[in-house]
Amino acid sequence: MATVKVKFRTSSVETKEGTLYYQVIHKRLVRQVRVGYKLYSWEWDADKAAVVLPPDLDDNRRAHLQTVEMAVSDDLSRLKSVISRLERIGCDYSSDKVVELFHSQDECVGFMSFARQLTDELKRIGRWRTSETYTTVVNSFARFRKNRDVLFDEMDSILISGYESYLKGIGICPNSTSFYMRNLRAIYNRAVENDLTVQRYPFKHVYTGIDKTVKRAVPLKIIRQIRNIDLSDNPTADKARDVFMFSFYTRGMSFVDMAYLKKKDLKNGILSYRRHKTGQQLFIKWEKPMQEIIAKYDTSATPYLLPIIQDMDADLRRQYRNAAHRVNLWLKKLGKQMGLSIPLTSYVARHAWASIARSKNIPISTISEAMGHDSENTTRIYLASLDTSVVDKANRLILNSL
Repeated sequence: MATVKVKFRTSSVETKEGTLYYQVIHKRLVRQVRVGYKLYSWEWDADKAAVVLPPDLDDNRRAHLQTVEMAVSDDLSRLKSVISRLERIGCDYSSDKVVELFHSQDECVGFMSFARQLTDELKRIGRWRTSETYTTVVNSFARFRKNRDVLFDEMDSILISGYESYLKGIGICPNSTSFYMRNLRAIYNRAVENDLTVQRYPFKHVYTGIDKTVKRAVPLKIIRQIRNIDLSDNPTADKARDVFMFSFYTRGMSFVDMAYLKKKDLKNGILSYRRHKTGQQLFIKWEKPMQEIIAKYDTSATPYLLPIIQDMDADLRRQYRNAAHRVNLWLKKLGKQMGLSIPLTSYVARHAWASIARSKNIPISTISEAMGHDSENTTRIYLASLDTSVVDKANRLILNSL
């Protein structure tokens, strides 16, 4: 196996800085890697091959030496990663090959570089949702890493546990932390499949499950209040409320599905659409309150049913995402105005419909089919986090009978 040494070359002028370089040795062939890190001879310990930080340094010099120290550490990790990959492949490599791969950004890609390449590829093939999810996760991991890439050999359980602690430290809830971990793991597993690294199971000590979520439903009386509140003086808030109500009227339709509904999807009093999340096709009987919302808005310039995507010459997905942000922003303001204990978002309409349906003794199988869930288990998980008043009343009856 190739070995790497850090060497220091003094300057021919005694008062000037010398430079560091690396030696890559394999099968008695020695090659140099020039990196250009400069320091004085008294700032380098040749025996330990380490930067020395004298106690009388000023802040600027200390910061410079610490930067060099960190850069050397990163370079050595990179060189060792290159050598490990060549050894795993089993090819007859040379010192020159190690140096070449060290300098090549394409051949020796870091984890975050790979992740960003993957998001670009997913976007190119039309998997926008997955690409956006991975982008969110990679950006979060990059903030934890202070935008420094990480070699695949450094992706271990210690690093990932540190990332989990970082997320907890900035107030991310367990389910959101699990979301980041599951998607980061999916990206890492893609790298394993592409033979960029071996499987080290770096996520084995972090939480990747799903906790019972806090209640996000509101009762029927709140839905009535949302419907009846006068927002005529604020057209933007009125539109956000209409989108919320349309979701509730259509059995909790998600925002993305509402955004892409087309006029041709409404035929003979039946609205049909496929869920973006699962691809399942759903059919909804067209009701009067749905039509009242549609009739309020002029969508003659687009093929869409709702006034969410309105400019056919602009980026459609960006319009959908911006609209989702605006709608939820105004819904949260509306929820605070009403004194609700939970943030009001478009997703609350979906939870509310499921909770109210269950309170009307509608079978779980029917609710599951209406909401387009893959299985009744998904619906049960959904309902488990909603209104517990029925269980509380049952408990009170039992206690009163003692």
